[in-house]
Amino acid sequence: MGRRRFCLLVVAALVAGCGRSDREMRDRGAGSLGGEVVERESSAVSTAERPRVVFLGDSLTAGYGLAKEQSVPSLIQKRLDDEGYNYEVVNHGVSGDTSAGGVSRLEWALSGDVRVLVLELGANDGMRGVPIESMKTNLSTIIGGAQKRGVRVLLTGMEAPPNHGPIYTAQFRKVFSDLAREHDVAFVPFYLDGVAGNPALNISDGIHPNAEGTAIVERTIWRALEPLLREVRLKADATGETR
Repeated sequence: MGRRRFCLLVVAALVAGCGRSDREMRDRGAGSLGGEVVERESSAVSTAERPRVVFLGDSLTAGYGLAKEQSVPSLIQKRLDDEGYNYEVVNHGVSGDTSAGGVSRLEWALSGDVRVLVLELGANDGMRGVPIESMKTNLSTIIGGAQKRGVRVLLTGMEAPPNHGPIYTAQFRKVFSDLAREHDVAFVPFYLDGVAGNPALNISDGIHPNAEGTAIVERTIWRALEPLLREVRLKADATGETR
């Protein structure tokens, strides 16, 4: 399956999950406007005392079709613990969510001592043919809102389905790189890089990453996230803040 065809399928599935998102999030122990704190019993420090890394996204962030510990945020929590970073990861992933939904959830998502925001939204906008400028405005609002609070942002890109035409598809892709440049934030061009279109790396629906695929996504995110965490650590060392 080609990458372009896969993107059509993946965004269709993300939107299809919208009607089930509230129930799914309740089943996972979090309301649709809440979030799932990824806690590890082995941690020596209470998660309530730790600064946060927040993931704001859709079903790809929520970990659709996976056990809780297999989601990307959970894998990042394990990586942080293993690497000696004292952070709490919060999973604010809601299946079917759009960039507009992310704006509406931003205040809630940034509650607490948030140091880094990983922003993974846009696939459902593409499926619905949301005007490019509207999506860009929403994502820009999220990024700007985080930066006003001193939160570092990692933006992840997505692809639009080809059925809206090549112009829309190209403009959609360009939004993410433009936002990364305009706001000077860390950037992963394609969240599903190395996973999209490979049946061996996706669950039975052929769309959402399975445990092996999610591990690849985690490594992609970690390569961009770790430099941000080093910057935060250096700032904390210089100011005497908790990191």
